[in-house]
Amino acid sequence: MRLWRSVVGKLWVTILLLVSFVLFILTILLLEFFQNYHVDVVENELTITADKVAKVIENHEDLDLGLELGSEIIDDPVNILITVDDNQELFSQDSTGVEKDIHRFIRNDPELKEVKVRDKTIKREYEVPSESSANRHENIIIVGSHLSVNGQEGAVYLYQSLDVIKDTTKQTTKLIVLAMGIAIILTTIFAFFLSTRITSPLRKMREAAFEVAKGKFDTKVPILTKDEIGELATGFNQMGRQLKFHINALNQEKEQLSSILSSMADGVITFNRDGTILITNPPADRFLQQWYYEHGSNEGEAIPAIVKELLQSVVVTAMEQTDEITLQGRSYVVIVSPLYNNNTIRGAVAVVRDMTEERRLDKLRKDFIANVSHELRTPISMLQGYSEAIVDDIAETEEEKKEIARIIYDESLRMGRLVNDLLDLARMEAGHITLQEQSVSIMPFTERVANKFVGVAKEKKIAIQFESEVERERELSIDPDKIEQVLTNLIDNAIRHTPGGGEVTVSLNRNTQGYLFFVQDTGSGIPEEDLPFVFERFYKADKARTRGKAGTGLGLAIARNIVEAHGGHIQVQSKLDQGTTFTFFLPY
Repeated sequence: MRLWRSVVGKLWVTILLLVSFVLFILTILLLEFFQNYHVDVVENELTITADKVAKVIENHEDLDLGLELGSEIIDDPVNILITVDDNQELFSQDSTGVEKDIHRFIRNDPELKEVKVRDKTIKREYEVPSESSANRHENIIIVGSHLSVNGQEGAVYLYQSLDVIKDTTKQTTKLIVLAMGIAIILTTIFAFFLSTRITSPLRKMREAAFEVAKGKFDTKVPILTKDEIGELATGFNQMGRQLKFHINALNQEKEQLSSILSSMADGVITFNRDGTILITNPPADRFLQQWYYEHGSNEGEAIPAIVKELLQSVVVTAMEQTDEITLQGRSYVVIVSPLYNNNTIRGAVAVVRDMTEERRLDKLRKDFIANVSHELRTPISMLQGYSEAIVDDIAETEEEKKEIARIIYDESLRMGRLVNDLLDLARMEAGHITLQEQSVSIMPFTERVANKFVGVAKEKKIAIQFESEVERERELSIDPDKIEQVLTNLIDNAIRHTPGGGEVTVSLNRNTQGYLFFVQDTGSGIPEEDLPFVFERFYKADKARTRGKAGTGLGLAIARNIVEAHGGHIQVQSKLDQGTTFTFFLPY
């Protein structure tokens, strides 16, 4: 069944039917032609023979001799009947057994009767019963020629059965049918060969088309001919190359867009008018995960409510919409812009920008101004107040004047330290810190800095001790003044925040990458919520900002910048009312 549905089968059957139809029509025409041709030949031969017999009889004075010579001219299967006057029979020779019927036809046919009186030849065909079967008839052809014998008008009638012609026609028919059969067989073979040859490239193109449909765009069709099918194969190969080129271009563009989206710091979400999410990048995925987690919803649910409201506004106004949202302690700015399909808004693209760091820096800037103002306000107020006391002669004794002058001096020193710390921190954060590095025996250096605070610790009844697992001869290339500033700040903070009877331990250890410095105390500790901010400028766990020995709040920020300038890092661990441990690392 598959063969008949294929192009080969259809083309084969079409050619076969066309040739068969043509051969059938040709056979009918040939059979009709040959039958008519044989009849015409017999009629012409009978006419010529009849004229010859009549002339032979007329040219001999002896009638019997003329009849004998005339009968010699006739060959089987031709029969003869010669009559004169009113059908008086002179001579007859019959092999068909239909002589009586012939006489009857002659008597009844006016034109055959006129042959006797007019010098002309008449041809007639009759159907008479066959001798072999009463139900069968055969055709008889009669030719009459004028005859004049001894002053009497008569006629020579020659007649012949057409069965002989039928036999000849049958033989001819057999030959034609045989030729037609051979022609059909040859046509079948030729048509199958031709259709196979024509459709072979088409089948190859069909197979190649399926391969191209599977994504194998480098599939090629062999070009076997230079005709239209060959041109089709050439066009198919060109189409495959063009498809491969355009698909590669589209893939490259898609990969490029995907890479751009993936590498963007901002989140990108593309969705339809109904809010269906089409494309997201990793930052956008994190934003959506935070939204789903905070609102307890599933990932398959709709877009965040605020984004949906912005989308509706974009669809209505066809203008960009912006809003801000806070999720999991982070601030996001959402910018939704319309996407057009010709002149119709088909959706929107949302850019989700994480503004947490910007907001933090903005807060730090504001806090910095407030902190500087706060730190400067107290000493300036004290300077102003005690200066007015001197101007107004409030201090009467010399001791009071000296005390006021000492306070003014201390506050001016404090303002100087604050300004110097701000300048140092600004230079460090700007990357302008200059390290005067030199090779230092790191263990004696650390021990010396720790021993500076033994006197202060005794005054506060705090035990300070130094521990080290590093050999004394070990050296490290550092800026000793800057590292001493770091250690001094950390140890000073530990002593200030440790009550009497507590302990402060300074430790030095070594690993495969560098040295670890530990400053551990048993003081009040730092609240957990304050730990991430202790290295920020002016940040103080003491929210009341009590003066006393609280410091400027810049020491830890400066310490962090110094350690990072040496290629290291600093961190803190603390438990409230149990103590604090500061650790910083310096690489070899």
